[in-house]
Amino acid sequence: MSKPPETAKTRDNPKSRNTRDKRGLYVRIAESLIIIIVTFFVCFSDLFGSFDKLLTDKLYQKPRGINNKIKIIAIDNHTLNELGPMGTWSRQIYADVINALRDYPAVIAMDLMLFGEMDEAGDKALYDACQSSSNVVTGSYINYNTVYFTAENGVSYVDNYHIESVEEPIMTDVCETGFVNVLPDSDGVMRSALLTCRYGEDTLDSLSYKAYKMYCQKIGIRENVPRLEDGKMNITYAGRPGDYEIVSLSSVLNGKIDPRIFNGCIVMIGAYANGLYDQYAVPNSSELMFGCEIHANIIQSLIDDRSPVSADRLISSIVYALCAGIIYFLFLRFRPDISITITAIAAAGFCVSAVILNNAGLSLPFIYFPLTVVSVCALEIIHSYITAAAEKRKLSDTFKKYVAPQVVEEITNSGGYNITLGGESREIAVLFVDIRGFTPMSEALPPEQVVDILNTYLELTTNSIFQNGGTLDKFIGDATMAVFNAPLDLDDYVFKAVKTALDIVAGGDVIESKFMEKYGRSVGFGVGVNCGNAVVGNIGCSFRMDYTAIGDTVNTAARLEANAKRGQVLISEEVYERVKDRVIAEPIGTIPLKGKSKSVFVYSLTGLTDKSSTAEQ
Repeated sequence: MSKPPETAKTRDNPKSRNTRDKRGLYVRIAESLIIIIVTFFVCFSDLFGSFDKLLTDKLYQKPRGINNKIKIIAIDNHTLNELGPMGTWSRQIYADVINALRDYPAVIAMDLMLFGEMDEAGDKALYDACQSSSNVVTGSYINYNTVYFTAENGVSYVDNYHIESVEEPIMTDVCETGFVNVLPDSDGVMRSALLTCRYGEDTLDSLSYKAYKMYCQKIGIRENVPRLEDGKMNITYAGRPGDYEIVSLSSVLNGKIDPRIFNGCIVMIGAYANGLYDQYAVPNSSELMFGCEIHANIIQSLIDDRSPVSADRLISSIVYALCAGIIYFLFLRFRPDISITITAIAAAGFCVSAVILNNAGLSLPFIYFPLTVVSVCALEIIHSYITAAAEKRKLSDTFKKYVAPQVVEEITNSGGYNITLGGESREIAVLFVDIRGFTPMSEALPPEQVVDILNTYLELTTNSIFQNGGTLDKFIGDATMAVFNAPLDLDDYVFKAVKTALDIVAGGDVIESKFMEKYGRSVGFGVGVNCGNAVVGNIGCSFRMDYTAIGDTVNTAARLEANAKRGQVLISEEVYERVKDRVIAEPIGTIPLKGKSKSVFVYSLTGLTDKSSTAEQ
């Protein structure tokens, strides 16, 4: 397709190109900063914290095998059926269990709240059993209260976990105690355990932490120092509900269990029946877990030194934000397929690294890196799509200056036409139209008036061509060339070329009177139409080409236009034979055409018949 000539204003010069490049660079930098800032805000505010917890539950909380040195004596349904409701028991029962176990366990941790007096004999028996044993840890309970404080600087804050009091068991002075409180996350899942806290001048330890310390002391091993955040430890669950070895308390009382199986073990005694309301949601199972099993998992986390600390929120947010910026620049640097491959590998590497770091003691917020990768990829794809759509629209708008809009729509929607150098042989119709008397008129009128007349005339010819589905091939001075049935197939293309010629002549009558009134000059057109085989395609070189038609068919159309008088449309015999039922034409006869050895029989087109209207409908 022909292109408008380059001028000093339209030609791309180094200065304007550098300006555009700088502007594009600044836009990309601004986009990168926005991405970095948004990513930092999302990570730092933990906007998707609930989703992150669900994801890390699946990723980090993998069963690794339970420690056989941790066993549970369960107050289960079988025990309740045999001994009755737990609230009616004499504490003699617990004394009997402790006495039955003797000194075989390294630690006996009682996940029970044995507060206040019940029956004197039972209470004394439990007291004496704990006093004679050196391996019992019993549960205490912290009562929290919400307190509003005002600091010295006048800033007020709320402490939702202010310790109001601590309830102690009846044998607190003859055995170790540890609090049994649990602090689930906001979604009700037990992911962390409060191991230690301050109460006035004292430091309180949890039941599981106290049992772990006693275990290390009893068997002579060095304590692992847990990584705590405000006294809390992230629990790495070793087992799911039911994984730890469980023995019914009634079996121990009845002597059915040899106490030697507990030798050197940590024995947890606790509720293991649904009606005792000591079950909690855990991250590694859809089933609820009993409190004594949670204590067992906490103790094993301490023994295995698997208490990962959460990564600093500020540092991880900065790292993820910088990663987002790097990923974005990857998309600017490489092709999308390469960038996506690199980021996919980086995301997979992050997943593996996150698990390794978690096992090593550092728990990363997981969801934000994959989310960053996907978001930046999606953003760049959308950006590329918008850019491509804008370029396509720009190309389409430019293309519509040369080809009928409906042709452009078909080309852009189907994507079936490639602009490549070369041509093809096609059957087409060719139209030439030229202003009669343009040269003397341009000499007589000022340039601006000549340009006004020429632009009005070219607008008329272009609109007429486009309205009939033709392709504007080129402007040749004051002449216009159009082809029909190229680059895409056009139904009834010969008739549409003929109709275009008549539309141009009819439009010329309107603008002729306009210019006569305005400038004292009139314009008229001569039109020639021919059809036949021609070579159609992009002619030129790789960096400059014109879409045009060449061949005898084109030359004949040009010669017909040259012979046409003012307001006359000359068509070849080939054209007439194809549309004779729908046009009114007068035979001119055989006339010689410049450059052709043979004469051509020519018709003068004067109008359309009624059949033409019927055919169009």
